[in-house]
Amino acid sequence: MITQAQQQHIISQTDHAISRAADYYNIKLPPIPVLFDLKGRAAGMYRVRGRQRVIRYNLAIFSRYFDDNIENTVPHEVAHYVTDMLWGLRKIRPHGKEWKQVMHALGATPEVTCRYDLSGMQLRKQQRYPYQCDCTLHALSAVRHNRICQGKMHYRCRQCGGTLKPSIADAA
Repeated sequence: MITQAQQQHIISQTDHAISRAADYYNIKLPPIPVLFDLKGRAAGMYRVRGRQRVIRYNLAIFSRYFDDNIENTVPHEVAHYVTDMLWGLRKIRPHGKEWKQVMHALGATPEVTCRYDLSGMQLRKQQRYPYQCDCTLHALSAVRHNRICQGKMHYRCRQCGGTLKPSIADAA
């Protein structure tokens, strides 16, 4: 697993990237908590709940690919934080031009995901549900599926614009 010194290094690299972005954009960025509680297949996550912002890292993935995560995952998550502070999350795409611009400002390659070999690791995998539009089959996350079931949300296909409905395979 990861040592305390390595966790401290991750936090300092996160703080350094935030400071670098603040200097580049000539803005003041408040400090953000860094947690090491992320599970599953993602190496990192920027999360906002209400006014609480936090960056979460997956220690299991960091322990296997430490240097690569320092180089890629840390600036990736910091870029989400910076774009939120500059433009707001609702006004931009998660990995759109603004996020890519911040990644370049941090000296990082704007890759959306890292392809790690996670075989042999015990990781939580989110269930997917089959949904159909007018043109294709979609695999929706459990979160989106539950929102549809609760009547809180409906989703449309980006290609044809059709409303996503549970597929016949799901109804069986």
